[in-house]
Amino acid sequence: MAHDAPQATGPSKLVIRNIGLILSGALEKPILDGDTIVAENGKITAIGRFKDLNTEGATTIVEANGTTVAPGLIDSHVHPVAGDWTPRQNQIGWIDSNLHGGVTTMISAGEVHMPGRPRDVVGLKAMAIFAQRAFWNLRPGGVKVHAGAPVIECEMVEEDFKELAAAGVKLLGEVGLGGVKDGPTARKMVGWARKYGIQSTIHTGGPSIPGSGLIDKDVVLEADTDVIGHINGGHTALPDDQIRCICEGCRRGLEIVHNGNERSALFTLRIAREMGDLHRVILGTDAPAGSGVQPLGILRMVSMLSALGDLPAELAFCLATGNTARMRQLDCGLIEVGRSADFVIMDKAQHSPGKTILESVQLGDLPGIGMTIIDGIVRTQRSRNTPPAGKVPEVVAK
Repeated sequence: MAHDAPQATGPSKLVIRNIGLILSGALEKPILDGDTIVAENGKITAIGRFKDLNTEGATTIVEANGTTVAPGLIDSHVHPVAGDWTPRQNQIGWIDSNLHGGVTTMISAGEVHMPGRPRDVVGLKAMAIFAQRAFWNLRPGGVKVHAGAPVIECEMVEEDFKELAAAGVKLLGEVGLGGVKDGPTARKMVGWARKYGIQSTIHTGGPSIPGSGLIDKDVVLEADTDVIGHINGGHTALPDDQIRCICEGCRRGLEIVHNGNERSALFTLRIAREMGDLHRVILGTDAPAGSGVQPLGILRMVSMLSALGDLPAELAFCLATGNTARMRQLDCGLIEVGRSADFVIMDKAQHSPGKTILESVQLGDLPGIGMTIIDGIVRTQRSRNTPPAGKVPEVVAK
């Protein structure tokens, strides 16, 4: 298991050639024309046809062998604690295992599983700053974990949010997992967070851990957080009429998670499509959780929403990449010049009845992952968790 993954130590140039399909991560143009991607020093510099691009001087050449390249998947809702260990399941290596499921970036919704988690203002601020610093310095397997998400308490004042922001904290943990459970108090604190550039998420639905409680549509709409966390419940979802009310009553992000109600997930997707608001839908796992760690959770969500939600697979992948990147203001998640060179290379699983990877995903099958790349560095090759792919990429020069 890789903990502190190596970073590039000098100038680097990655060339991925003979790509069969490029998924951009962008809803407006989900498939790109090209067979080659070039990245220098961890950033994408060119996308197009091999014959038209400058591929000289490559330090790493990946022969894609006709496979599909997509942006690295983003998990918008995780609960990290300390390194690659989760006390919720007493499991080591869960982040690295998610990398084998194509996830290259994770967003903390609060480090709520920390044993003895402090509830006093000084302690919760200290823990958030510690988590932000720790995961800034530590990249398990190379995965980018955006952590340091304090769970707000009623005793906090505006100066606390200013102090957190000045220390580098950019996220709030799920509103509702701490002492703040009413709309007016939440709205006031979310406003303070937004004033200082801190993005907010709210718990939605029934209680999930001791100390959490029911957060219904009235609290969600009044709090006005940037992201409606697990709108399909984590695990217990709100009634359909309340979910519809939330979707129609605000313009914020609609987060669907693996560890939620699948029927409610499909209901949310349908409403978002009816409203022409597919760009608001993002995906997370809400792991680690009582149901465990799901290394293939994001892939499973993509497949489930495509197959049962009748959503073209190339658009379903956007929910797990570009949508989240734009909403979370990340420099990854899209295959475009200037973005981080974070990729997952995959193909349809062996013996899938689908003739292509997109058809196989829309039939409900998971793709086989052959490689993950973060910041232009190959992190994993054949996945230990997905079914074997029909075709696999290989590093042919380095």
